[in-house]
Formats: sequence, structure tokens, C-alpha cells
Amino acid sequence: MRLGTWAKAVRLSLCAVFRNKGVFLLSFLGATLVFVGLLGQMDSKPPRHRSATERVKQQFSHDLAAFRTLIETRLLPLAEHSASPDSLKTAFLACRRAYKKLEPFTEYYFPATTRLVNGPPLPEIEAEDNRISEPGGLQVIEELVFPEFDPNRRSDLIREIKKLRRELLRYAALGNDTALTDAHVCDALRLQIFRIITLGISGFDTPRCQAALPEAAASLRSLRTYWSFYSTNTPCFRRLVQLLCDSETHLNRASDFNTFDRFQFITTFANPLSTQMLAFQKQQNIQPFNELRALRTDAKTLFDTNAFNPDFYAPTVAMRTNPAKVLLGKKLFSDPILSASDDPSGGKRSCASCHQPDKAFTDGLPKNATLSGRGFVRRNTPTLLNAALQNALFYDLRAQTLENQSSEVIQNVEEMHGSLEHAARTLQQNSRYRAWFKKAFPTLRDSIEPIHIQNALAAYERSLVRLNSRFDRSMREHPPGTGKRLLSAEERLGFNLFMGKAKCGTCHFLPLFNGTVPPVFTQTESEVIGVPVQPNRRQIDPDPGRYALFRLDPLKYAFKTPTVRNIAQTSPYMHNGAYQTLEEVLQFYNQGGGRGLGIQLENQTLPTDKLELTDAEQSALLAFLKTLSDAK
Repeated sequence: MRLGTWAKAVRLSLCAVFRNKGVFLLSFLGATLVFVGLLGQMDSKPPRHRSATERVKQQFSHDLAAFRTLIETRLLPLAEHSASPDSLKTAFLACRRAYKKLEPFTEYYFPATTRLVNGPPLPEIEAEDNRISEPGGLQVIEELVFPEFDPNRRSDLIREIKKLRRELLRYAALGNDTALTDAHVCDALRLQIFRIITLGISGFDTPRCQAALPEAAASLRSLRTYWSFYSTNTPCFRRLVQLLCDSETHLNRASDFNTFDRFQFITTFANPLSTQMLAFQKQQNIQPFNELRALRTDAKTLFDTNAFNPDFYAPTVAMRTNPAKVLLGKKLFSDPILSASDDPSGGKRSCASCHQPDKAFTDGLPKNATLSGRGFVRRNTPTLLNAALQNALFYDLRAQTLENQSSEVIQNVEEMHGSLEHAARTLQQNSRYRAWFKKAFPTLRDSIEPIHIQNALAAYERSLVRLNSRFDRSMREHPPGTGKRLLSAEERLGFNLFMGKAKCGTCHFLPLFNGTVPPVFTQTESEVIGVPVQPNRRQIDPDPGRYALFRLDPLKYAFKTPTVRNIAQTSPYMHNGAYQTLEEVLQFYNQGGGRGLGIQLENQTLPTDKLELTDAEQSALLAFLKTLSDAK
């Protein structure tokens, strides 16, 4: 047997060795260490690493060909001729598992094409271009196959499968033109772990077939294959292989989607796995990228204390945060000078008037009064805690940066009725403020400009990242401490419901619990959930949401998905403040949103099926949500 073939056999046997503590297998491992050591020396050389990327690319091509073969020889023929729904479902599930082998790299390198291979079964809306694109891919096919195949829609199914087949040709072309590096491969593989944690085990892309857990196992199996191309005879690599094997085995043993203990999986398997991947990568002298991202490239887990960098969302390098900007912004935040204007009603309100620090930067009102006191502002006041960790602001996503957001509020007649130009001139006349601005903006020469005010306020808001709740600390506690658990059994059940049966985690994405999509966190989503004017009323709130800005039918009543962090301190809830209590909110979702209440809403994106949560399950969800409150 050639050395390369023998080495491959040794690597494939490692999982069996780790799972079996028997003397015979341990002896076998000891007998092979000399040969594996030689391979490790070979693996540590730079040429070996270069060949590893080539092998990664070859493996991707092989898996892509296998995926295409499944579609052409099994799924499409069954769609065209079979009268057996079960056979069709089995073939579809096999195709999904085949795709999961590709996912680390398709999501990383080809996100636009992937939107039509495994994107949400909803129209893609490019609001600024006034364009709606039809969805396509596996999730669209899933809706035609599950829960039951309708023979009357056979032509639709065939059409969607052929569309999918065409998209795979793009993968092949793009793959051939893509140059890989070790750093990119390691980056993609670690991001896949984060994708499994946040989207995979929540059932985000398998809402009907509920094949999330076996698919996550298939994905981990593919990661083991890719990491094997970098194998070394070191404890660090052996630990990585063991974690991959154990994680895959744990998922394969899971018997039920709804009862799967996601808390245990993340803390016992996934977090150690992402940590070990980073450790092995560094041991191989493959350094994480030195670039600005929302999720820091050297974060060991999604729950590290400083895993997120809000400066990623700053519009330019010059507008990134420094301590002097934060202090200046904090002063401006509480100064009513920003609402001063030539209007007699001006000068009465600061940012802190509505975003009150002792109320998690909300005001505790359904809707605040207008500046004049005659009527109310359009929408509920959202929290500013963690508001920096999203790429669009306001309920209708109309502002792309915190700088633009502050400008709109200050100059809004109903809210602050101020003028940034007037405020800049007034601040220029204040010697203390001039000194503070000069310290915050060292390059400032002549006068304070509106953009300096906006950036200082934004810097303060970027300092309001709070990711240290009891839930976060429980996620970091591994191995678990010997003292009292940070989360009770009921709170852990609530988390598992949030990420599973209750489907909350498919919109309020872990770990930010807002609509900013992991694991790259560059897109913030909106949803149509059908909020009524009052609880249990069969009348939708008349606020059109994003539709007021972009006259596209899917955007009627669409609003940004807000964070549920600190939710126990931010009542009342929804864009109109309709719900006073969390119990009311949970009941609204349990009924299936607006359509579940009987509201006619064809474009509702929230699943309309009743969740069938028991009273005990709703109590557990409520208990979990309260663990998301941050220590002051």
C-alpha cells in the first residue's frame, strides 16, 4: 500500500479510535504514531499547506458533482414520474444533506448564487432599485414536497428543480475561478460552526421537513474531511478530530427536533469546537485575518466578551470610535441644545428625554408625545442598547448608519425640531464644547460641523453594546462550574424552545437576538407579522412600515426585527406599543401572528401555524427572556 493511501486510512480511523477506549484500539493507535509523526512533519511544511488548499478545492468539486448527480438521477426523475411521495421526500432530504457538504464554501464565496440554491422561500426585495426577484432553490422545493406533495403542482416542482440545476452550473464555473488560501479555508470552516449554531439547529432553512439536526451532522462530517487535509500528529489536531466526531455523533443520536437540548450542544460541543479550530489554525501559523468585521476574526466563540466590534458599522475609518468621542457624545446625548432652534417650541428635549438610561434607553410609553405636546410620535421608542450592532436603523430600516439616524431624529419636527447647523454654531460659541470637540476630532481645524455632532452621538451609541447577561455568562461557563448553575432548568428549557419549537430564533438570531443575520452580520431583516391596533383585535395597525418608503407589495406592514435583549425592561412592545406585557406578546406569536388572529394578510412572513405552546412552555420562554437582561 502506498504511504499516502495508508495515511488516509489512518486518518479515517481516528474517530473510531477516539470513541472506543479498548486496549486493542489504543494499541493500534500507539503502533501507528511513528508513521503519523512522519506525516505530521510533512504536513507542517508550507508546500503541504499549499497542496491542502488544492485538495480542498478538489473535494468541493467532488461534492458538487455528487450533489448534481443526486438531482439529475434521483430527485428530478421522481419529480417527473413518481407517484410515491415518500420516495420524493427521501430523495429531497438526500439532496439537502449533499448541499450541506458544500455550504461552508458556497456561503463564503458565492452568496449571490447561494440565494437561489438555499435561500429563503420569499421574494428578494431590492427596495432602492424598486425590484422584486422570485426565490428559488431547496427551500422553495421543500414547500412543494412537505408536508405533502400535491400532484397537481408537479410542473411547478419540475420547474424549480431545473432552476436549481442551472444554478449549480454557476457554482462549478465560480469554483474553477476561485483561488483558495489556507487562511480563507480556515475562516470558512469556523464560520460554518457559527452558522450551525445560529441557523442550522434552529431549523432556519428546514422549516417543514425539520431535518436540521441530521443536516448539521452531515455538515460536521464534511468539516472533518476538510480539516483532515491539514492533519498533524499533535494533541491539538487530535482534540479537534475528537470534538468533530463527538459533535457529529451527538447530533446523529438526537431523536426529535423539538426536544433537542441546544443549550447542551452549544456549550458542550460547538463552543469548544470553534475554540479548538482557532487554536489549531494558530498552531499551524495560519493567522486569522487582520480586518474589521462585525464578529471579530479572533473570537473563539460567538459569546466571547468582546466578540463584536460596532465600529464595523461606522460609515468611514475617520468615524470610528475613540474615548474622547464617546465622552463628547454622552454629553451631547443629554443636552437639549440639540433641539434648540428658531421655533418657539424648540429647546425642550434631549436624546435622553426619550431614550432614558434607567429604562434600558426607552421611555416606557406606547408612543411618546410630540415635542409640542399635541399628539404622539409615529412609533414606539426602541432601546439603544446594542443598536449599534445592525446595518439599518428605525423600524422601517430607512437609515443605514447611526450618524444618519441621529440627524433624522434631531431635525424631525415632532421629535426634537432642531437644526444640526444651528446646534453646530451654538456649540462653536461654547469654549468647553470647543475643547471637547477638538480632543474628540484632532484634525478639526476651523469650526464644528454637523457631521462632528452626528459622529460623536453615534460613538456614544456604539459604546452601548451590552452582551454580558446571565445567559451570556452561562454560555461562557465551560466546563460548568462546581457552584450553582447560572440558568435554571426552566430557563434552559426556555432557550431550547426559543431556538426550536417556538421558532423565535429563526428571526431573532443568536447571539444578538435581533434581525441581523449571522454569521457575517451584514444584513438586517424586516418581517411582516401582522401587529393589530390593539391586543386580540382583528384589525391590523394602519402603519404601513417599509411600504411608506418603497411601494412594493411584499413590504406592506414590514418592520425591522428588533432585539429581544433586555426585553424585560423595554415594555410596551411592537412598533405601535400595542402590547403591555411579554405574556401578551408570546400569546400573539403562539396564535400565528396577525393571520392567526383572523387578519387578512397575504404577505405575512411569520409562519401562520399555531405553535401549540403549553402554558408551562410559555412560562419557560418568559423565564428565558428575562435572562437576557444585562448587568448595569
